[in-house]
Amino acid sequence: MPNKRFLIAANWKMHSPPPGFDAADSPYKTESAVDVAVFPSFIDLSRCISAQLITGGQTGRPEPSGALTGDVSIAQLKTVGCRYVLCGHSERRKNHGETDDYVAQQAIAALEAGLHPIVCVGETADERKKGKQHDVVKKQLKDIPSGIIVAYEPVWAISGGDPSKPAASAQDAQDMHAFIRSLLPDKAMRILYGGSMNGKNCEELLKCPDIDGGLVGGASLKPEEFKKIVEVAVALEKNYES
Repeated sequence: MPNKRFLIAANWKMHSPPPGFDAADSPYKTESAVDVAVFPSFIDLSRCISAQLITGGQTGRPEPSGALTGDVSIAQLKTVGCRYVLCGHSERRKNHGETDDYVAQQAIAALEAGLHPIVCVGETADERKKGKQHDVVKKQLKDIPSGIIVAYEPVWAISGGDPSKPAASAQDAQDMHAFIRSLLPDKAMRILYGGSMNGKNCEELLKCPDIDGGLVGGASLKPEEFKKIVEVAVALEKNYES
């Protein structure tokens, strides 16, 4: 099997950090075999950094500063100690009108600031039903610079706690990840899966050759379930190395 290093990212969205996030044996701390990062709300960034967690911002403005009340710049995220930033999460695209052009600006600003941008792409249920999923994702990646991390989040599979929205099948996820990799200038760039990964389906998903980790939402708020995902990633990583 080819060598890869998984990244398991916990997107806590607008929730408080889970119990025990700052414990010595916290599952949110990076393992030697895999990378782990947490994406708390802005007000909890300092707590997570103080707990020696690898952190990222859930979004960030590309402008370094300005009269933008309520916003936080990507440069400021770097200053406080973040290493990553999410760009264009589907909830940001839907609820805040973030466009493909804006997401590209975020990614460029993140690279210039020395952060790792995780650019989120993915199609809606209607777009997939019409067979437009490849066109949608290709357009979302059109102006994205090299050197990023991609997170494929099929919008139709993001549960938000709704059990009626299952994750994409491993085959559907692998097919899209392979398509995304074919578009990337650097084939070694990491591509995460971000549609309802949990403790039950993580092994099947992470075994896919073009899935390099997960952007975990709801399951990341449950320490034991998130621990299971990390443990699966560690075990698979060891298999790749053997």
